[in-house]
Amino acid sequence: APVNGAPALSVATIERRLSGLSWTYAQRGFSLDRKNRHIATVLAGIKRKHARPPVQKEAILPEDILAMVASLPFSLQGLRDRAILLVGYAGGLRRSEIVSLDVGKDDTPDSGGWIEIVKDGAVLTLNAKTGWREVEIGRGSHPHSCPVHAVQQWMKLAKIDFGPVFVRVSRDGKRALDARLSDKHVARLIKRTVLASGIRAELPEKERLALFSGHSLRAGLASSAEVDERYVQKQLGHTSV
Repeated sequence: APVNGAPALSVATIERRLSGLSWTYAQRGFSLDRKNRHIATVLAGIKRKHARPPVQKEAILPEDILAMVASLPFSLQGLRDRAILLVGYAGGLRRSEIVSLDVGKDDTPDSGGWIEIVKDGAVLTLNAKTGWREVEIGRGSHPHSCPVHAVQQWMKLAKIDFGPVFVRVSRDGKRALDARLSDKHVARLIKRTVLASGIRAELPEKERLALFSGHSLRAGLASSAEVDERYVQKQLGHTSV
């Protein structure tokens, strides 16, 4: 319940804090049984009265990503954003994994991985939640939709040969800066291109934006991949199938 004018906590926040308490108890040698009938009964009552169904994010399909990419200009910033969308989708990457990529191993202290361009495509080595993993990205059949070509074109024109792969662009749009992009840029980019490309145009704008998030690139790959689910698990770095 609200205290001193503070907003009421959501069910998800209450459950998250309860998990934190359970962990803290365990670290101190005690136990907090979340299934205890006193706790379970109160939580069930809160859920029954206040819980809202989660907003199901929409998966971006291959034809969607091509329409989104086509909405971008052929400026330096446009080339960068095209590479972000195509690599993120082809690799099923998290927003944080996209922006934490470096050109080479150990280029920067905050690196989350690096990219290696090979004959048949690219190999990304990522330090993910589940540990280090490699993600292979093949070359596309057309330059406009090839993630490897997009990255190479961006890195060549932006003159990036060391440090973060995806960085900010100067205000005049003519040169790449040293500052690494944040993962919020990827989320904004997805929503902006979803609107510009006309995806789900039958829905009101507010609903369209609510359906998509930075997670949609990963959801899209998992939804459209007609391959063994264990491969999807490995590619996305999921802890379980």
